[in-house]
Amino acid sequence: MPRIARFTRESKSTVYHVISRTALQGFPIRDVDKDYLLGLIKRLSILYCVDVLGFCLMGSHFHLVARMHPEEEVSDQEVIRRYQKYYGDEKYIGGEQVEEVRKRLCSLAAYVKDIKQGFTFYYNKKYRRQGFFWGGRFKSLIVEDGPTLVNLLAYVDLNPIRAGIVKRPEDYKWCSLGYHVQTKNKDDLLCVDYGMKEWNEFESGEVVRKYREFVYETGAAETSGQTSAVRGQGEKAARGIDPKIVKKERRRKYKIRRVDRFRYRCRYFNDAGIIGSKAFVGEVFDQVKHLLTSKDERKFTHVGGVEGLYSMKRLGT
Repeated sequence: MPRIARFTRESKSTVYHVISRTALQGFPIRDVDKDYLLGLIKRLSILYCVDVLGFCLMGSHFHLVARMHPEEEVSDQEVIRRYQKYYGDEKYIGGEQVEEVRKRLCSLAAYVKDIKQGFTFYYNKKYRRQGFFWGGRFKSLIVEDGPTLVNLLAYVDLNPIRAGIVKRPEDYKWCSLGYHVQTKNKDDLLCVDYGMKEWNEFESGEVVRKYREFVYETGAAETSGQTSAVRGQGEKAARGIDPKIVKKERRRKYKIRRVDRFRYRCRYFNDAGIIGSKAFVGEVFDQVKHLLTSKDERKFTHVGGVEGLYSMKRLGT
């Protein structure tokens, strides 16, 4: 039976919800692998003509919500800029090459293929295995901007809550709310143009606050609805956000406070291996690197929000 053609719109900017699952049993994507997968999405989003709106990387699958831009909206200069930013300034393209590259950079299939193939190559090399990692081709759904998109993003960000991994969406650093709160949207990876005219907001911080409120209220409603639905059936309700947590956030009006971001940085003081000035971390690392199993050179990470403080281990993306 021939495959059903994928639904795409090539003449307009279009939002897609992409889902891809592993072919392996259990939850083979470990935390360190999620770091790599997120880094891969970030790197390829520099190359491709895409706005990343949301994501959630789980142990057996990933969700990605992305807006692809059509070829006619992308100038030759933009194609060349993206190509050289990704491959290096010495990589020149011109003439017919620009047309070929533009077609690729505006393709959802090419974008997701590069993500999946890049991760498979990494995973097989790291774990010394061969063969397929992903279970067939990815699923994709065209999504309307506005309320439909925000509802979808909330569904995606609530995945780790439903799985019982965390109590708050932002506690999970491999979802979009976690990325917003823990890194303050580092490198502007996430676009907050949700098309929510009803919110009448243009400042990104306030858009994130309103979105966060929407996610919490949705999580609370899911908990209440699921509890009512299973009551009397002797079944366990699916997990949602604890009503006590939602009540506390309502009192705060869903504002992301400085102390909240610092709370996520605190793990550096427990798990960084070495922490201090860049010179200090480098000096101590040279003295202890013979004790490490990995022989890779370390790139010391600045601890966001604390001037002059560096970590040996990259705990955040």
